Amino acid sequence: MKRSAFVIAAPYSGSGKTTITIGLLRALYKRGNVPKPFKCGPDYLDPFHHEVAANTLSYNLDAYMASEDHVKYIFNREMQQGDVGVVEGAMGMFDGAKRSVGSAAHIAKTLKIPVVLVIDARAMAYSAAPLLYGFKHFDPEINIAGVIFNFVKTESHYSFLKDAAADVGIESLGYIPPNDSVKIESRYLGLKIDEKDQYEAIVSEAAKHIERSVDIDKLIDITTVDLPDIEDKDANKGRLNISIASDDAFNFFYRENINILRELGEVTLFSPVNDDTIPDGTDMLYLAGGYPEFYLKQLSDNISMLNSINKFGISGGKILAECGGMMYLGASITDADGEEFSMVNLFDYKTSMQNRKLTLGYRDISIGNYNIRGHEFHYSQYTDEGTADIVGAACNASGIKAKTKVYRKNNAIASYFHLYWGEKNINNLF
Repeated sequence: MKRSAFVIAAPYSGSGKTTITIGLLRALYKRGNVPKPFKCGPDYLDPFHHEVAANTLSYNLDAYMASEDHVKYIFNREMQQGDVGVVEGAMGMFDGAKRSVGSAAHIAKTLKIPVVLVIDARAMAYSAAPLLYGFKHFDPEINIAGVIFNFVKTESHYSFLKDAAADVGIESLGYIPPNDSVKIESRYLGLKIDEKDQYEAIVSEAAKHIERSVDIDKLIDITTVDLPDIEDKDANKGRLNISIASDDAFNFFYRENINILRELGEVTLFSPVNDDTIPDGTDMLYLAGGYPEFYLKQLSDNISMLNSINKFGISGGKILAECGGMMYLGASITDADGEEFSMVNLFDYKTSMQNRKLTLGYRDISIGNYNIRGHEFHYSQYTDEGTADIVGAACNASGIKAKTKVYRKNNAIASYFHLYWGEKNINNLF
């Protein structure tokens, strides 16, 4: 089948990939196209913005946490229902877990789709030529089909940049002027995911920005590729009742993880902030990451929910808790101002948002005979590591041992790691 599909990449972070991606997704949606968004790497925040812009789910394509075959399967499966595949890269185009492994360049090669470069041109003119030349020729297996110049104020400035692209042999698709109204504010853990009422205005304005000065018809034309027709895999649905915490405090999901959980049984969403108890009949509880630190009072005051989860864990119920979910299962969380809030107390460790220190990176994790890959990104720290059993071990992408612990109590497993089980049966972990 012929579809337009491409990776949006840049020489470095901060070039405007996310803003251009969401604007382009909405512009395509308005035109009557069916855009399908994807995100290179382990980020779980950018896909949220994609979904608002494209009105459909966004999937992670991570060639470090999963195999290339798995990446191709997810992409081609989702593209059966779309006509434009938009894959947002991460960091710089060739930045991966180790050299370029898992990078935007790696994904483009794996999927055999072209790249559209986003260049921050606010401080360059014709010097864009050698930059573009280098990216075009560094890896001859990658097709850089076009370039969009960002932060360009005038047509005169753009004329120099357009000449640079032409002399290198890369199609110039247009430029984007600076516009504070489409700026997405940063938060210490990535892009903001609250204040949802502001999204629509930002996304709408970003689309108008794209439509004014980017040639979308040309973009679609030069990125048309042949993609395979595939059928979704048949799955025998299991009988587990799986309850997933999903609200403003807990919402960092890899979409394919949820699909795998649906293969294990019936999935029910619930809110630790707003609901009284976990759903009746729960066999497995998934507490993902998120921003619990911004809802500490609500979480702490919801005594019935705390007791419900504690009782479930004490009785041997299966619980997987990641990052914010792991913090929630502890005795308490201390906010940035030093106020301590009681939590589920299934584990007796304590965590704090004071004395923030970034811990970041891919992880190779072994828990007993269960091996899986994941990602770690947090600023909070333990103030008391407690007395729970520590199980498993982890190392980073370079094979260096990671300090982060995996806790286990009965059938509850908790850690800072965000696991990716798109190719795994997470039920085998317990």
